[in-house]
Amino acid sequence: MVPPDIHQAAPRATLALIALFILFGVVYFGSLSSPALLDDADSTHAEAAREMVVRADYVTLHVNGIRYLEKAPLIYWLVALGYHVFSVGEIAVRLPSALALLALVFLAYHWGRRAFNERAAIYAALFVSTAIGFYLFSRILIPEAILSLLIAASLWFFLTALEPMAGPWRWYAGYACAALAVLAKGLVGLIFISLIMVVFVAVTGDWRRWREFRLFSGTALLVLIAAPWHLLAGFRNHGFFWFYFVNEHILRFLGRRYPKDYSKLPAYLYWALHLAWLFPWSMYFPLVLKDGLQNFRGSSGMTKSSFASRTRLLCWVWAGIILVFFAFSTNQEYYTFPAYFPLIMLLAVSVSSSEENESSRTVSGLLIGATALVAIASVLAGCLLAGGLWSSRHLPFTPDIGTVLAAHDLSNDTLSMSHMLDLSGESFAALRLPAALAAVALLLGPLTSLILRLKHKHWAATWAMAVTMTLFLFAAHIALQRFEPYLSSRPLARKIATEIQPNDKLMIYGDQSFGTSLLFYLQRPIELVNGKSSSMWFGSTFPDAPKIYLTEDDLLHQWSSPTRIFLFVTTYQKQHVESLIQVPKYVIAESSGKTIYSNQPGH
Repeated sequence: MVPPDIHQAAPRATLALIALFILFGVVYFGSLSSPALLDDADSTHAEAAREMVVRADYVTLHVNGIRYLEKAPLIYWLVALGYHVFSVGEIAVRLPSALALLALVFLAYHWGRRAFNERAAIYAALFVSTAIGFYLFSRILIPEAILSLLIAASLWFFLTALEPMAGPWRWYAGYACAALAVLAKGLVGLIFISLIMVVFVAVTGDWRRWREFRLFSGTALLVLIAAPWHLLAGFRNHGFFWFYFVNEHILRFLGRRYPKDYSKLPAYLYWALHLAWLFPWSMYFPLVLKDGLQNFRGSSGMTKSSFASRTRLLCWVWAGIILVFFAFSTNQEYYTFPAYFPLIMLLAVSVSSSEENESSRTVSGLLIGATALVAIASVLAGCLLAGGLWSSRHLPFTPDIGTVLAAHDLSNDTLSMSHMLDLSGESFAALRLPAALAAVALLLGPLTSLILRLKHKHWAATWAMAVTMTLFLFAAHIALQRFEPYLSSRPLARKIATEIQPNDKLMIYGDQSFGTSLLFYLQRPIELVNGKSSSMWFGSTFPDAPKIYLTEDDLLHQWSSPTRIFLFVTTYQKQHVESLIQVPKYVIAESSGKTIYSNQPGH
């Protein structure tokens, strides 16, 4: 149901907000408990928080008993708190990111209302709730959602502190959020906030008011909040300062981190993918560019007096610095997550102002044209999904989608989206429900929105698009559940949980990331055969590191011992392991081509 026009009575705006939070709840709170945690980063970070609780050590992170010193601690503290409240599981892992995004929705609404108007405020919150990138990159346990919130909150406090009659507490709140950003992601949070504010005050001339900035007392507060963990981590872990600040910050930016395990997206892909991450609202960027040119030409003086113009300027500087920074750095797809919020703010105000000023032929044309672009892209995608469904109409449903996906070499995974493989015809049989829902959303929603725009019912058109995206993201959640056997090893963990005994040994052939969810769900150490991971390299150099790294000779020697061994093997390594172990081996469990062998038959 589309909320009524926002220009009507105030209670109608309240109904729009209620609808907004219902959509948010369906997408984010409805997906807290499923699917299972994914292998690689998702389970690795969840395990680090679990071992934090088990060890009662909230300074030095550990994964599989090895010190894990490359990450800032805030997200792990929040998940550990969730474990205490909800017990160890998916809800505790996903709740911090969901709450951070909910706070971003509130901030977008509050900021948009103060800077612009009610319609722009609701659109800003609505776009945050329904853009693909916000959802996609909060499905794994990474700190980007929390970092984005802290950067946004810090800049909000700093911007409002520059307003007349603002209380000094806003400056300190901004410094406190900057300190928490350091604890969320390292120095990059502080670098972004500092660069953005320096450029902003330079352009607006506010640098002349530097005595109001509480530079010394604010910096003292920042250090007081951010420094203790860094100092404790340095005192407890020899070499931490070099590894964390030089190797993980400076050398990673330069692409010289040791050992090298990060890739860089090609420039064309890096920039173009943002159209996907902010879809469907990214199609309205022509309106943003038009507004930006108009503001640049006709409102140079307003940067000093208008909170709306200052917000626009800040958003341009904010998004620009982050996007340019990672264009030069090594990067993964989600690194630019903190730039989504300012871009969404710009999109929201441009769409809302265009709807309110539709009498302009140019504005109306751009608005309808952008909606037509969304409709064209959506219909094409919907037709592809419909074609896949039609081609698989006679194929049986396959519970384990991993058995019908294209072969994929996990050893070459360096980017977070490399798990998104080409779907085979058979795989659509396992994805009929989510594919059908997505096809309906893409084929009907944007076309409905376009028709409503042509009828000048713009408020209803924007909401129709938002409802479309909610259905699409709901379908994406179902699809992730269907991908669970392939992307997670929880099905294997459940199969062997009743068989494995305390004195048995659990091993992974290859990198730990191939089956990290085994570590989380079985909550026991895992030995690694030929699996000295780059992310675990530094921690493995400490004298107290457990002896979890084995050679193939070690494996063969132990395979013939009385100790029962469970060996996890990925699909692409199966042939090698089959030829390596010539003595009897027994298949205990299989899922999506992944196999657990044992040197003793199952019970």
